[in-house]
Amino acid sequence: MLENYFPVLVFILVGLAFGCAPILLGWLVAPYRPDSEKLSPFECGFAPFEDARMKFDVRYYLFAIMFIIFDLEVAFMYPWASIYKELIQNDSLRFFGLTEMFVFMGILIIGYIYAWAKGALDWE
Repeated sequence: MLENYFPVLVFILVGLAFGCAPILLGWLVAPYRPDSEKLSPFECGFAPFEDARMKFDVRYYLFAIMFIIFDLEVAFMYPWASIYKELIQNDSLRFFGLTEMFVFMGILIIGYIYAWAKGALDWE
């Protein structure tokens, strides 16, 4: 019975070898000669203007969260759209499938309007 798992073990070992071997080879072969220029912080070709641990405005996070929400909306709509032909062919599910998507879209539109009204999408 354990011989059935031998290919899985080989696959895991080969995967670990492919992942770890370049790191180990780079560590063993590459020269290590640090200097002040190599150890200095680098930011898009310029020296950084201020500390990297500065506080960001909360609007960046709000905008990112709004993007994730509406990105997930599309991810949930795609499976529904892919089975829509099957839904409309079945008389008992025709109205249910359409109603469920309208409810889902309605909740998201209400959330979008609320975020817009609260100023989460305003950019100064």
